[in-house]
Amino acid sequence: MIKFLLWCILLVLCWPLALVALVLYPIVWLLLLPFRIVGIAVGGVLELVWGLVTLPLRILKGIF
Repeated sequence: MIKFLLWCILLVLCWPLALVALVLYPIVWLLLLPFRIVGIAVGGVLELVWGLVTLPLRILKGIF
């Protein structure tokens, strides 16, 4: 919602720039999509490694 309101303000102040932003936003979003996917995958791998590292401690806490 905030992005839309900022775009409306830009439309009032400088409509050509607002139209350029309207056209370029989906292109930039598509270009950045692979980086988001890689970030999600790296985050998942780091969570898995952290879980494996802390597993012995959690098992010992469960016994005692």
